[in-house]
Amino acid sequence: MITKKKLFDWLFIILSGALLVALDHYGLLEKYASFALIPLVGAYFLGQFVTKKFEVKEKDSNL
Repeated sequence: MITKKKLFDWLFIILSGALLVALDHYGLLEKYASFALIPLVGAYFLGQFVTKKFEVKEKDSNL
């Protein structure tokens, strides 16, 4: 079974890819296409940090 972390990773990748395709379709990425991934990568790593932080708390609360 897929863990919640892997599910979140795949969901984030698919949604961010769909967002970039939609923005490109409407011509909003022509000038700034190279900078489009910066906020997405930042959000991804922020999510990884938060996941690790809450994962430790969940393990402690189960004891």
